[in-house]
Amino acid sequence: MSQLKLIKKILFCLVLTISTYSINAQVNDTLSFVKSKRMSDDDLAKKREGTFITGLPDFSSDPVTGFGFGLRSNVYWNGERTNPLFAYTPYLAKLKANAAYYTSNARELILSLDVPYYKGTRWRFKIDFKAQQNPANLYFGSTESTLGNLRLPSNENITFSTYDAFDKARKTLRPGGIGEGSFVTDALSNRFRETEYMLNLKGDYAIGNGKWRVMGGYEIQNLSYKTFEGESAEAINPTTGAETTAPNGLSLLRRDFNQGLISGLNGGWISILQTALIYDTRDFEPDPTKGYYFEIANEYSSKYIGSQFNFNKLFIQARAYQKLPFGKRTVVAGRFGVGNNFGSNAPFFEFQDQWSPEGSINALGGKQSLRGYRANRFLARSMWFTNIELRYRIAETKFGKQRFAFGVAPFFDAGTVRDAWQNLNFKNVRYSHGLGARIAWNQSTILSFDYGISKEDKLFYIGIGQAF
Repeated sequence: MSQLKLIKKILFCLVLTISTYSINAQVNDTLSFVKSKRMSDDDLAKKREGTFITGLPDFSSDPVTGFGFGLRSNVYWNGERTNPLFAYTPYLAKLKANAAYYTSNARELILSLDVPYYKGTRWRFKIDFKAQQNPANLYFGSTESTLGNLRLPSNENITFSTYDAFDKARKTLRPGGIGEGSFVTDALSNRFRETEYMLNLKGDYAIGNGKWRVMGGYEIQNLSYKTFEGESAEAINPTTGAETTAPNGLSLLRRDFNQGLISGLNGGWISILQTALIYDTRDFEPDPTKGYYFEIANEYSSKYIGSQFNFNKLFIQARAYQKLPFGKRTVVAGRFGVGNNFGSNAPFFEFQDQWSPEGSINALGGKQSLRGYRANRFLARSMWFTNIELRYRIAETKFGKQRFAFGVAPFFDAGTVRDAWQNLNFKNVRYSHGLGARIAWNQSTILSFDYGISKEDKLFYIGIGQAF
């Protein structure tokens, strides 16, 4: 099946689902299972009724993918205040549509439909589709040795304590090796391009009083990869210091693949069964003021379900939110996550994120886990990380029917990786800290701005949504 035909079928399924769903369906199940998730009186008073759209130009910024521009939009169906679910759900349904292009030549199209408590029942359904190409993915290795200083792709014995020094050194011209040009640069040797088409379907069911949920899902992906050997890239003349261009040398990812240290560089079809057990008492999912969230999430992939790879990923995550008795809306938020990738044939790309029913988390490094370090800076089979934020609201205002709130969020992140879960401990931990700013638009849309500082780098991020 061609990629175009695959996309058309996926989009057809998504549109069909949206068109047949009745947003204002009659509530036909007891609501005892949502009583624990009632919004605070303050947030409830500000919650907007009816159907509305939040859309904004995408001027995101990430140290890896670069400056991005596009459109991020959400359609919310909140219903009326007379709806029994109004005080207990962030929305009756939400459709997200994102399209963006980045200066690194990355591009993405994302469509997502989320329906909590479908027709007033205990069921929640989500559909996600993604088509993206990113030539700026980073790879620094796939073992706990990545916890050391940055190493030149062509010579692991040469290390650097800061990213700026490392970046300058890898751009410096060097004599080419076997299969390389006479003189080459390593400016692109830690990068690779990923092209992905993904469809994910999942549903969860609230148990008992609704605090516990069980979830099941299925995901299918088609992935392809490219490294940049021989392509023209930035270079520095070691004699004169002048900037020039030269062919890129052998990438670290290609080198590890050729040596049999990783698998998956040829891409292919990945078929995944997803299961999770969830405990959730948050009062408002997009921006909680109190409550807990705990999950045990698993992804299973095997040739028996049509996949070209065999792996089994386990991720356990706990979050806590508590409103403090000072300021208009001051919340301390914390998260701890631990994950392991089982299976001898686990492809390298499955080491780069931890799957969660709330969305995959790139770890370890980057804006979702360890701000102040580059994405995927530390990579191995097992990992843990933690985040703490103090979310302090400074001011609120209203323009017409639009509500805006402004706040700051100082944060602290930490984490580490290991080659085996039995070796996970609190030694050789990497830390970062920083300051964030938050703008809440009609409560549910959170614009985030984070400046993270580590001993290796200082990085600025712009995105949509709280970090957790």
